[in-house]
Amino acid sequence: MGNRRSIFLYPFSIIWGIITGFRNFLYDKKILKSRKFSLPVICIGNITVGGTGKTPHALYLAGLLGSRYNVAVLSRGYRRKTKGFLLAGPSSGTADIGDEPLLISRKFPDITVAVDRDRCAGITRILEERPQTGVIVLDDGFQHRRVTPGLSILLSDYDRPVYRDHLLPYGNLRESRGNLKRADIVIITKTPEDISPEEQKAIRESLDLAPGQQLFFSSLVYGDPVPVFKGNTLPGPSSGDPDNGILLLTGIGNPAPLYNHLRKSYSRVIHLRFSDHHYFRPGDIRKIQKILTGQKEELKYVITTEKDAVRLRETGSVAEPLLPVLYYIPVEIDFPDHRKEEFNKLITDYVGKNLRNN
Repeated sequence: MGNRRSIFLYPFSIIWGIITGFRNFLYDKKILKSRKFSLPVICIGNITVGGTGKTPHALYLAGLLGSRYNVAVLSRGYRRKTKGFLLAGPSSGTADIGDEPLLISRKFPDITVAVDRDRCAGITRILEERPQTGVIVLDDGFQHRRVTPGLSILLSDYDRPVYRDHLLPYGNLRESRGNLKRADIVIITKTPEDISPEEQKAIRESLDLAPGQQLFFSSLVYGDPVPVFKGNTLPGPSSGDPDNGILLLTGIGNPAPLYNHLRKSYSRVIHLRFSDHHYFRPGDIRKIQKILTGQKEELKYVITTEKDAVRLRETGSVAEPLLPVLYYIPVEIDFPDHRKEEFNKLITDYVGKNLRNN
């Protein structure tokens, strides 16, 4: 039920609901102004705190649109140590722009990636500095209502659906689930690949979507382990080997799907979990090495996520014997019932139509 906390926090959830509800009311009634830009702006986000799979979906949009249009991804740059507007470049680090924007810029170097807490000001700066930009993707911008997106995509975790959750701090909702109405597309993420039509129908009814809103279901697809550091030529961990135990290292919002995936493939999985967007320090590296040393007969490899790998590469303290056994698992998304082309067409049709109109 959405990781509920103590019942004593419930009154504070009511207060939070009043505050966020009043703010949304002011925007809905146009008392607070929201700016609409003259180019396609796609917002992807959630109303749940962490763990909805936003990063692989943002990467999917970047890959889908980046091969056809001049795309710019604008993010807040969560937990970066800089302020204001910044463009990602070859020398950027997580302290400059945050781990998710850095990951996007590394995977798609031809795409403009920028960070700014003020999304309205950020779009303006992008258009000033990169006037050839044709499409803006707002990463985690659903609550940033100073910008009116042309297409809004809302993510909801299959195991933590918004209709079973509660407002902060008792639950995990940033705002009431009634704000689903602002989304053009709702995606239920991390769904089983064999989800039945009957369950899909039940979820749609629980969401109580309007007739014009589109509902999709997406699943996570995990790839083979990839060395975190280049130049590692040792053979990677092979699934199904009874002698292959692993240490799973995560600093993401919801590592449960990856943990469950790895348990199907490896004889033993020990999970060392840090908070979301955790900056790894030398003490963390020593802790990892100590676990490996103590369990050397059973733990052969350390596996992490692609987003964690971005931060691990910057620690400067990863060395032997950890370096050659450190791998990450790449993850992509897919759409059950062969609806990927339908989703792609919905996105590209919106962009193409609005580009022609401008």
